[in-house]
Amino acid sequence: MKLASLKKGRDGTLVIVSCDLSRCVSAGEVAPTMQAALDDWSNTEIKLKAIYDDLEKGVIAGSPFDPAQCDAPLPRCYHWADGSAYVTHVELVRKTRNAVLPDSFWTDPLMYMGASDAFLGPNDDIPFEKEEWGIDFEAEIAVITDDVPAGTTVKGAAKHIKLISFLNDVTLRNLVPDEIVKQFGFIHAKPWTSFAPVFVTPDELGDAWDGGKLLLPIHSILNGKKIGEPEAGIDMTFDFCRLISHAAKARPLMAGTVIGSGTVANQGSVNGSSCLSEVRCLEIIENGTPSTPFMKFGDRIEIEIFDKKNKTVFGKIDQKIIPYTPPKD
Repeated sequence: MKLASLKKGRDGTLVIVSCDLSRCVSAGEVAPTMQAALDDWSNTEIKLKAIYDDLEKGVIAGSPFDPAQCDAPLPRCYHWADGSAYVTHVELVRKTRNAVLPDSFWTDPLMYMGASDAFLGPNDDIPFEKEEWGIDFEAEIAVITDDVPAGTTVKGAAKHIKLISFLNDVTLRNLVPDEIVKQFGFIHAKPWTSFAPVFVTPDELGDAWDGGKLLLPIHSILNGKKIGEPEAGIDMTFDFCRLISHAAKARPLMAGTVIGSGTVANQGSVNGSSCLSEVRCLEIIENGTPSTPFMKFGDRIEIEIFDKKNKTVFGKIDQKIIPYTPPKD
């Protein structure tokens, strides 16, 4: 089953989308919004799936599905926690700073709480006041949970993964150092996150979902140039079951919690990179200095995941960086 939210107010309006992303139908008779559906998932899932099946069979004609009309599938949520599950990426970044990677990074996940008061849709522009902040994209996988009890084990976490997608976790790289030194988390360097057009249930992915990892490459293209297509299922030190268990160690997670994988990366970056920071790190290692700039106003970032038949799974993130002028007073 595939679900999306068309733009309407702060929380959008929930629609059920055909497998090929060509058609959609309102889910209003079951749940008006994605959050409402997740709040009562044990009941709404069955009803939504019945409508989805009818849409696929042609019993329901549906309307044309236009990603440009989409908000993020979950336009805002109560909890957005981003991990750093691809430790090989962290290792590379630290190597360029001559910083030692603590052994604990391989056994205890890194995770921060991001801004969840609003998310960007797949075709929304990304506004910033200054290019000098070091604008970067990060292509990541994400899962969305139902209610997760505190103390949930890694084994017990799998059943709480209800939906899967991918995202662009935009990072302002030049604002990171001042926040890192405070050792208290991000507030400036991590603005709003952008999501693919649809969320997908695990069963829809077949053998591309192993219960904790997505076994497909994630493609990133900047201004028409391929940056990378690393395999999401390779070199993921902590799978999503581990990340969920980590996040729920001392408190429960409410329905609609979004857990991110962190930047998808393969060891040695043989398949390219999922962010410009990694590209620059590789340039530093090879040449002593980076040559790839961070993103500028007018730059276009496209991120997409294809199945083994080369068909898009979640739709495409297709966004531009634009200037923003803040209020004068």
